[in-house]
Amino acid sequence: MKAFEGGSAGADKAGPGRTIPLTPSQIAALLESTCALIEGEISALGDEGAQWHPAPGDWCVNECVGHVIEAERRGFAGRIRDMIAGLPLAAWDQEAVARERNDCARMSQSLWMEFMGLRHDSIALVRSLTAADLERSGEHPKVGTLRVKDLLQEWVHHDRNHTRQMLAVVQARVYPHMGNSQKFVGE
Repeated sequence: MKAFEGGSAGADKAGPGRTIPLTPSQIAALLESTCALIEGEISALGDEGAQWHPAPGDWCVNECVGHVIEAERRGFAGRIRDMIAGLPLAAWDQEAVARERNDCARMSQSLWMEFMGLRHDSIALVRSLTAADLERSGEHPKVGTLRVKDLLQEWVHHDRNHTRQMLAVVQARVYPHMGNSQKFVGE
């Protein structure tokens, strides 16, 4: 079986291997499901585990969560609110923000609480969107026109990208201690 790369083939068409866009209700449910995964990983890892880096320059779990927080605030819920209000869209320097936040040094439970406060409000926002809101758009300085309905789909993609990254950090931590069972990797 071939791994799915997350491309766009078949977008907006129904049928085998094709999809139609998720509804705001489905998006809200998927955003909510991300909460359980992040909570489970942070709780199980504790502070030391959530601060572990697989390699120099790689993000730890805390930094992944910090990025999801800022993306929520600046890139998703923030941009959707700006589009609905007719305000201009802004880019943000993700690396600079990550350095400023210094999430690696934070207690993982404080990050979890910050994330949950934002996510709760974001889920309510998504559930409140009207058909007219979904058609709202704005011009992003880097990527051009963004529509609310497109940004909602990317939000789910982004969540899964960074939860996969968090899980990969934990995999990297246990891999050296797997002995001969490393030979099972990829099966």
